[in-house]
Amino acid sequence: MYIIVGLGNPEEEYSNTRHNMGFDTINKLSKKYNIELTKTNFKGKYGVGMIENEKVILLKPQTYMNLSGESIKEILQFYKLNTDKLIVIYDDIDIDTGIIKIRKTGGPGNHNGMKSVINEIGTQKFTRIRIGIGHPEHKGDLINYVIGKIPEEEKEKLNKGTDIARDATIEIIKNGVDIAMNKFN
Repeated sequence: MYIIVGLGNPEEEYSNTRHNMGFDTINKLSKKYNIELTKTNFKGKYGVGMIENEKVILLKPQTYMNLSGESIKEILQFYKLNTDKLIVIYDDIDIDTGIIKIRKTGGPGNHNGMKSVINEIGTQKFTRIRIGIGHPEHKGDLINYVIGKIPEEEKEKLNKGTDIARDATIEIIKNGVDIAMNKFN
């Protein structure tokens, strides 16, 4: 069983922001495989279903980005799973807009959600799909950039990025992370 987590912020005001690329990807997986995210527990919204003959749980933590690890830790403990079947999907300002990168391990970079995840679960060894959102012109503008509204000309690239992240997640489930990395990185 896979736990597939998209990072984001739960309130409506954040729904169309760069920081919610993880949530957007989970929504696309939910729609494609008819997995309704109607359950609430583990400090998140989740749904259970099948993707490519593999049981999965799709999870959107409702703790806000900076505490995302609390939700992931609870669900891993409840299902007594280790991190080899964990996939975390999130935005990354160090990757060009709409491009994805898959990794099997690594640090959090400057992403507070990932800092929380690694701190709470106690390891950096889990699959992550990073969706590039580019970076602001001025470093001091980072917060407005990640949680501000997205300009129309950028929406299509970001939407394509979440499509690719959805497809990469499916590839990981079907054929493993190494094959997915070769295909999508």
